[in-house]
Amino acid sequence: MQEKDFINAQDFILACKMDWTKSKYSSLRERFFEKQSNSDAILSVSDVEKLFEDDLDYQIFGWFERHLQKMKYSGRYGLIPFHKERKDELVDQIKDIEIDESENFQLPEYYTSIDIHQHPGGIWSDANAGFVYERGARSTTPMLGRNHRDLHFRLAEDLISNDAVTDQKLTILDMGCGFGKSTRPIAEVFPKAQVIGIDLTEPCLKLAELENRKNGISNIKYKRSNACQTELEDNSVDISTSTMLLHEMPPSHMNRMFSETFRLLKPGGRAVHLDFWKLRDSFDRFIFEGHSWRNNEPFMRPLLKMNLVDVLEKIGFSEIKISAFQEAEHIDPENCPFWRFPWTKIEMMKPI
Repeated sequence: MQEKDFINAQDFILACKMDWTKSKYSSLRERFFEKQSNSDAILSVSDVEKLFEDDLDYQIFGWFERHLQKMKYSGRYGLIPFHKERKDELVDQIKDIEIDESENFQLPEYYTSIDIHQHPGGIWSDANAGFVYERGARSTTPMLGRNHRDLHFRLAEDLISNDAVTDQKLTILDMGCGFGKSTRPIAEVFPKAQVIGIDLTEPCLKLAELENRKNGISNIKYKRSNACQTELEDNSVDISTSTMLLHEMPPSHMNRMFSETFRLLKPGGRAVHLDFWKLRDSFDRFIFEGHSWRNNEPFMRPLLKMNLVDVLEKIGFSEIKISAFQEAEHIDPENCPFWRFPWTKIEMMKPI
């Protein structure tokens, strides 16, 4: 496969996704508001589901979401066949990279049993899966552009609690760091911190370390470890973060991860998780629950149903704040006309 053919095909898929994101979503939302204004009661999610169950436009909307993702990964010019042809040269870049691993590390069954994001084999089972995932992530949120700098740097800068904190020798843990996309901005914003990135997948961690070496980054250490059982020391972390991790874990594991975070944090330490939880209305809830099934992300629905404040309070956290997160300057989370992930900042503190 010629690279130019692959790029052209992926650009075509992205253009279709942009139309889906803007026009198809917007027309469905307008129809919802028409029905909402004609109703004597506020429509629930089940009401919205009944409203659109035989709607052809919604069926087309769902088809596009499901199949554009499938074409992105597995189509004739998809990410999987393109990288498979180049596997030897890609894997050669990371073959000598060794990643530390927790002593009792095991891949959890929920993680290996689902091709999450419709990524065949997941991001753990093939040596070049990190390269596939990194390339795919460039078009996951098309309204942000290709580099996603806004989202990850805005979160990293949001961790700053005062003018002096970036000069402190903090220990910052980035859970579910993947190939380091969320970790590198933290290391840049906090240059004197020791940043630890942990993840379940070795191919992504090797790619993250490759980027460290290419760019001379010395304050990040990557480790293969489970966020539910990191094997790090008690009271050893000043700030713990994650980006898009919560919705990829079943509630049982999420609760264990929160408890593990509480154990790791120093008294007065903070945890900040960026994920998908706070939705504007029942229409967006309906659309996002559908996204959960269409994109092979089954744990999104249980997360939406969780009373996070109650869960976190029972563990012992204080100063719990849950708020919509503005992922880019030009996007208003409360009044966005196009489809977007419901980015939500979930922050908490371990009491002193």
